[in-house]
Amino acid sequence: MSPDTPSAADYLIIGGGVMGASTAYHLAAAGAENIVLLERSAHFEDSATNRCAGGVRYQFSTEINIRLSQASLPMLERFEQEIGVDPQYQQCGYYFVLTDPADVAAFRRTLDLQRRLGVATEWLSPDELTRRLPLMNIPDALAGTVHEKDGLADPHSVLSGYLARARELGATILTETEVSDIVEQDGRVAAVETTRGRLESRCVVNAAGPWAGQVGRMAGLDIPIEPVRRQMVTTTPLPQLPADFPFVIDFTRSLYFHREGEGILTGMSNPDQAPGFDQTVDKAWEIQAMEAAMLRLPLLAEAGRLSGWAGLYEVTPDAHPIFGATPLEGFYLVAGFSGHGFMHGPIAGKLMAEILLEGEAHSVDVSQLDLARFAEGRMVREHNVI
Repeated sequence: MSPDTPSAADYLIIGGGVMGASTAYHLAAAGAENIVLLERSAHFEDSATNRCAGGVRYQFSTEINIRLSQASLPMLERFEQEIGVDPQYQQCGYYFVLTDPADVAAFRRTLDLQRRLGVATEWLSPDELTRRLPLMNIPDALAGTVHEKDGLADPHSVLSGYLARARELGATILTETEVSDIVEQDGRVAAVETTRGRLESRCVVNAAGPWAGQVGRMAGLDIPIEPVRRQMVTTTPLPQLPADFPFVIDFTRSLYFHREGEGILTGMSNPDQAPGFDQTVDKAWEIQAMEAAMLRLPLLAEAGRLSGWAGLYEVTPDAHPIFGATPLEGFYLVAGFSGHGFMHGPIAGKLMAEILLEGEAHSVDVSQLDLARFAEGRMVREHNVI
């Protein structure tokens, strides 16, 4: 153990993505002390947060995910005032373009739920979609939806903001620190073995994102989270692109577009992508995705490739996250957000602080999102996943 590394923590958080960072900040802001966050990479470059597309939205198909958005997105609106960092939250709108009759029916039901919960999503005809999205080639559109307060935020700004404030409030952030084992004693967590040595703690939070299943196995737990590669490309500037170009999703193809700087960021989910931790770019799939993107947004033919990268979704069987206690006493979980973790990161950390300090979450009731639901058959699937 190096002299600058603590030997124990009251609250030990594994994972330096937005879940871990938000949890550390909200614990510290609530007055908790002796908080230690462990991140295995040097500059948080391995975190799923820093490799995501940055979308934030209210348009979900289950009440719990809508409630999480209703709590989390206003926190992004207040982020600069509270944290001191501009999250670059742009309410540019999310357009879902629907080309499959089954999706049209599903989104109709979802629209009713969203409106009942106070989310003013609009239903759009094919003609209205074409009028509002003149650059898109969508002759097969059957319908669509949009919510004008959906949009984008900057993952790096949000992550770095939470980490900086957590440090200012006394939390210890240890990078280049990889966890190798969870130590159990008398039925509860006792310590964590790391590349820096052993850190004792009776309260450990698994916020390891795509690696949460691996960390769970160290504690003897079966956590149903699988890592799945997703990749995206950014283009060189497109002068014809309007400044207010929205986030557009061809839902059936899981193909999306949004403005990135003066160009476009686009990506498409590979339905044949096997689970795994590979974050290299699949060049063959990138070509296939770009060909599909150019068919939908012909303007892309005039742009060059600026950059491309891959990241990992942390996927659960019902595409909902897992919050709270586990069968190992003192070992907690916040992971499995299935592609929408960044947008729910602000409220997720606050909820974990409530669970750890008060015994239950009260800002949003997430009791249905416990680990036991998988064994007990209480899953409710999220349809609006891309």
